[in-house]
Amino acid sequence: MLEIKFKEFVDIVKRLRKECPWDKEQTNESIKAATLEEAYETVHAIDENNFDELKKELGDLLFHIAFHTAIAEEINEFTFEEVIDEISAKLIRRHPHVFSNLEVSGTEEIKRNWETIKLQEGRTSILEGVPPTMPAIMRAHRLQEKASKVGFDWDAIADVKKKVNEELDELQIEIDNNQIEKAEEEFGDLLFSLINLSRFLNINPETALRKTTNKFEKRFTYIEKKLAEQNKKITDVDLKEMDKYWDESKTLE
Repeated sequence: MLEIKFKEFVDIVKRLRKECPWDKEQTNESIKAATLEEAYETVHAIDENNFDELKKELGDLLFHIAFHTAIAEEINEFTFEEVIDEISAKLIRRHPHVFSNLEVSGTEEIKRNWETIKLQEGRTSILEGVPPTMPAIMRAHRLQEKASKVGFDWDAIADVKKKVNEELDELQIEIDNNQIEKAEEEFGDLLFSLINLSRFLNINPETALRKTTNKFEKRFTYIEKKLAEQNKKITDVDLKEMDKYWDESKTLE
């Protein structure tokens, strides 16, 4: 049944490419931003623990995967079957503890084996496979994880905290000296160190920052709402009044 439904779905995508003027005009390049947007919407549904939305967003994401593949198939680059064969072979190859008789001690050994297998596939660096277009915090976290899997890491969380404090002191020196260009570099070093700290705390920094940003947005819009109830604009009040409603919003959380 699943195989039949997937074929019907692919046929729908291919028909859109033939009969819908808008769909016919699209290329892998033209829809790449929308593909990324669908991925973010999927993540948002997960963050909200909203399975109804997650079901819909996964469908949208699946459509983009099928649409990209249909475009590639039309220009004889690759087929749906090749996409499926490629990922199936990769999953089997990278999970010898499941599909072969390799015994492992736990998750950490599985992750180390994963990186070793990828090198055997032809990669020249452990750090390959992390796209430069990735959000900077996510990319830093992923690169650190990859280096850690081969032993390039801090020994203890105390060392990481010490490094964070060192970077903060160095940033402060450049700020005091009004060296903005150097301050930018030190600020980046501080962020990188904080991301290292997040790994040792088993916190995903992207998720943590997203939650804090959402919290800021919620509190700020509460300020706007309370002012609007008094027919006031946020541009017409001072910080003291805004802070009053900011603190009020915190008590409601």
